[in-house]
Amino acid sequence: MTTPERPLAPAPGGRDVLVEFQDDIAWVILNRPEKRNAMSPALNREMLDVLDALEVDDRCSVLVLTGAGESFSAGMDLKEYFREVDKATPIEVMRVRRAAMTWQWRRLMYFPKPTIAMVNGWCFGGGFTPLVSCDLAIAAEEAVFGLSEINWGIIPAGNVTRAVAEKMTTADALYYLMTGDTFDGRQAAAMRLVNEAVPRAQLRQRTEQIARRLLEKNPHVVRAVKLAYRRVKDMSWDVSEDFLYAKAEETYATDPDQGRRKGMAQFLDDKSFRPGLGNYRRDDG
Repeated sequence: MTTPERPLAPAPGGRDVLVEFQDDIAWVILNRPEKRNAMSPALNREMLDVLDALEVDDRCSVLVLTGAGESFSAGMDLKEYFREVDKATPIEVMRVRRAAMTWQWRRLMYFPKPTIAMVNGWCFGGGFTPLVSCDLAIAAEEAVFGLSEINWGIIPAGNVTRAVAEKMTTADALYYLMTGDTFDGRQAAAMRLVNEAVPRAQLRQRTEQIARRLLEKNPHVVRAVKLAYRRVKDMSWDVSEDFLYAKAEETYATDPDQGRRKGMAQFLDDKSFRPGLGNYRRDDG
């Protein structure tokens, strides 16, 4: 008697966020193209639900964040995020802000699976925060980036300035923060805001290629590597040394793949593995 297969759960998301699964990659799409995917309170709440779901969904081993249509994200929806909460109570305002910040950096930056931002078009203001929170970022050469808050008579808040300071040099950051000038994907790559830029026609193919590289690796160790990097950046060298030794031991002890044992055996005993030229054979028991 065969056991019937469990039906697949529906993809998370809804109106403002779409999720498409493709061979272990979850394509998470901000879906307000008529608003250049500006992030509204409703979208922010939906993204929290999406991240909660994908964290434990086996169909997602790599998360790619992008936008519908011709934009990545034009930032925060000024009308819905600001004007429509003018008369809200302080607690209501706090809840709106908390939902935005929770997914845009607190959850996304420490998401337990690899994340890639695929910047397909406009990326302005608040869009910088989830961009920087992703582990890797690939942009279309034609994408347009901008920190236009200065032109509105406001500062880039919502941790946008912190996100810019995380990736861009002081000279580049202050220039674009203070002038509001725009720059394209090639310039973003040159400034190391993104890892690389490719023609828009090649963007999805290149992003998928990088995602497939990540899928070849031991997912348990990938998770440990990315989270360890995020933590040690703010540590002293002494504290970092202690933390990394402890993190390494924890990772080896809890790795269901037993990657360290397999890699060492293949390299030292079998002479079948050269770490600088590829990955150890994960199917080697």
